[in-house]
Amino acid sequence: MTPADKLAAAEVRRRFASEASRPEGAIDLGLAALLIGAEEEPRRADVGRCLARLDEMGEEARSRADGWGGSRVGALNRYLFDELGFAGNEADYYDPRNSMLHQVLGRRKGIPITLSVVYAEVGRRAGLRVEGLGLPGHFIVRAREGGGEWVLVDPFNGRQTDQEECQARLDLIYEGKIALEDAHLRPVGARAILVRMLGNLKAVYARARLYRRALAAVERILLLTPQDLEERRDRGMLLAQLGRLPEAVVETQLYLNLAPEAPDADSVSEQLTRMRVKQAMLN
Repeated sequence: MTPADKLAAAEVRRRFASEASRPEGAIDLGLAALLIGAEEEPRRADVGRCLARLDEMGEEARSRADGWGGSRVGALNRYLFDELGFAGNEADYYDPRNSMLHQVLGRRKGIPITLSVVYAEVGRRAGLRVEGLGLPGHFIVRAREGGGEWVLVDPFNGRQTDQEECQARLDLIYEGKIALEDAHLRPVGARAILVRMLGNLKAVYARARLYRRALAAVERILLLTPQDLEERRDRGMLLAQLGRLPEAVVETQLYLNLAPEAPDADSVSEQLTRMRVKQAMLN
């Protein structure tokens, strides 16, 4: 990043931290999700313009529903999936742009959770109640108009779904070892959705050995869930990869102090020893 980009990213981080500090019910999911992408791409992500586009899409979806006269959920599905062509990016699932809401709005491709955020934000503006459902290995939404029945929608596959199809997907992913439970169909809040979005980015960047970017994702997760010990452990590991050994040692030791009985405590302790040896050699 250029110095100007770094300054812009720092300002975006400040805005994200402010949003993350709000109570669960007060977090603006659309804004916070856009800020995730804006830190990654300060020059390309115009947060204000994207929010305005969501407003426009919501109004257009509402007018389609009014004109169609059928189910508002059905009208929204037709508008987003058939008319606008929002769909899952199966060809390049691990492209980091799939986890940046401004890119998903522009390219109309994404992964389940970002497409679900688009659906929820447009649906809310169109007068629907939409909630995210974090299934194992997948993410969908449920939507309803007023006090009507909940309808399950799979934005990644661009269609209405049901529990039977959800179970079939779990069977495909987990070879029949996981049964769909009521807990899987309970709505998750904005904070959990944002954590999951950042977790996806972290995994993509770590796999590509882009450790600085992975660390930035972890740091934002910790703004949302400061008590998450596993993220603190991962922060220590990423700091070590970046050669920031004094910070890595402190973070990793803190993890072991707070989670001495963790299943990975022995392996983390070994890594901490290697960090200290390397740090001593550099002094």
